[in-house]
Amino acid sequence: MTRTDTEPTTSAGGSPETGRAAPLVRLLRMPSPDDRAALIMWLVTRPAMFLLVGSAGWIFAAEGATEPTGFLDTWDRWDFRHFRTIAEYGYDGNPKTGPPVPLEAFFPGFPYLLKAVHLVVGNWVVAGLLISFVCGGVAMVLLSRIAGLDNPSGVGERAVLLLLLSPSAVFLAAGYTEALFLMLALGAWLCAKRGVWHWAALLTAGAFFVRISGAFLLCALVVEFLTAKDGRRRWKDAPWLVVGGLPVLVYMGFLYRRTGDWTAWNAAQATGWDRHLVGPVDALTTTWERAFDTGPGVILGFTWMYRWEMLAIAVGVVLTAYLLRKRRWAEATYIGLTVASLGISSAYFSVPRATLLWWPLWIVLAQMTLRHKAFFTGYLALIAPFAVVFALLFGAGRWAG
Repeated sequence: MTRTDTEPTTSAGGSPETGRAAPLVRLLRMPSPDDRAALIMWLVTRPAMFLLVGSAGWIFAAEGATEPTGFLDTWDRWDFRHFRTIAEYGYDGNPKTGPPVPLEAFFPGFPYLLKAVHLVVGNWVVAGLLISFVCGGVAMVLLSRIAGLDNPSGVGERAVLLLLLSPSAVFLAAGYTEALFLMLALGAWLCAKRGVWHWAALLTAGAFFVRISGAFLLCALVVEFLTAKDGRRRWKDAPWLVVGGLPVLVYMGFLYRRTGDWTAWNAAQATGWDRHLVGPVDALTTTWERAFDTGPGVILGFTWMYRWEMLAIAVGVVLTAYLLRKRRWAEATYIGLTVASLGISSAYFSVPRATLLWWPLWIVLAQMTLRHKAFFTGYLALIAPFAVVFALLFGAGRWAG
């Protein structure tokens, strides 16, 4: 087949190939041994994760309780209840009680998908778990493929393993946005690496409908386009990048019609969670005080978690510096903007959970642990047990980042 200007594609490594549809076909191709390894790791870790969260209903049952918390109820926690409320009643909340918090803080992608799946399965919690189960499995395969683009065999499988053993891995199983966003973001990134910019933009738009983190993904996609020097950058594809940013305009327009305020998302964050922009020093100072305050009335579980928040921010800063040093500009943009946005909030909040979406972190760690076996052993011995702790905390209805 002869390559023409109307049929530009790239191979997995970035080299030009023929056939406009070929990259998408490769994205959906039959699984390779590496794909199967990633998917198997996802599947074999699910029973343990479900068992851990379910067992929390027994382990942390109230003193004198005669029945544990039901299995599905252990997953009906925190943000999932808000997603469910939006899916069931819309952004106005239950007509009898009103919204529990300003629901405008949540983008509509996950709640509306939850509503669609609920029509099939008939149970809200099962619908949320099913979304994360399917999307998480696809995300693991995509992570393995991205890690394998410029790395030796084994890096993809190791990156998947490290992600699944990370402290906040429970949120990939729960009815939360992490698995869905990660699947869309990794799909967009893989398409960008193969020069299929229209699909990269469309998947980024999908990710943007799910989380505000889509803004950072879009910025990284633009940087990847501008810095590509291997034949992937074609200026006629540049307008597609605009598509990736349309969801925020749609959602902000929707909120303006509801509230008359273009900044309703920010207002909801401030009203519901006391999250507003401050200087980085103020954010660090506030988080430090909350992390080490053990005075009267302090909830020690939150105090302990704020220490994890600071650790996660520190990891993000080091990772950004490493990516800049390696001149991985697009990935540094994604991680750097994410860390910066979390680091200028009134206090660090949900940063450990955000690390699940930092796929460069898991690839870099995979490279390091493959080069240094002792580091791999030490890392797993030190970090992996906290995946159990976080899962139990989540199942018990306690704050788990």
